[in-house]
Amino acid sequence: MAASDVGPLFLAATEVGLVRVEFHADPDRPDAADPLVSRLGADAWRPQAGREVLLAEPVRQLRAYFEGGLRRFALPLDWRLSAGFNRLVLRKLAESVPYGSVVGYGELAARVGQPGAAQAVGAAMGSNPLPLVVPCHRVVENDGGIGGFGGGVETKRALLALEGVLPQPLF
Repeated sequence: MAASDVGPLFLAATEVGLVRVEFHADPDRPDAADPLVSRLGADAWRPQAGREVLLAEPVRQLRAYFEGGLRRFALPLDWRLSAGFNRLVLRKLAESVPYGSVVGYGELAARVGQPGAAQAVGAAMGSNPLPLVVPCHRVVENDGGIGGFGGGVETKRALLALEGVLPQPLF
């Protein structure tokens, strides 16, 4: 069981790599006993014999991240759920914003050569099919605000606290 304050995750992978990470996986799923739900296929509710191996390494690395022992994911990623500007921004984020740091939406827009596209960067963060692994929680407002997050603002705070960017909550 992963030591995580962000709740259960749903993971999906293809032969190419990890393709989807979703926060707040439904706890009523038959396979949700483990907080890192790891099932594949068109019918994501039932395992397909032999396919779980595609998720063994993502699950191991996510557990290590939540336990504080992993600072950079080294996983093959399947980018098929992202395209165009969104994919460009997400790839730049993954390669240029390390563990324990943050970047503003405007700064990330400038890094991809579109300095006036802070709102479009926000939209790219909202479309991220691989949160955590592609760390959209590390993108904040240029004025110092925490900004939004598809997994919820409290989840974003917890992740930034885990990485030492924010103080741990008092309670």
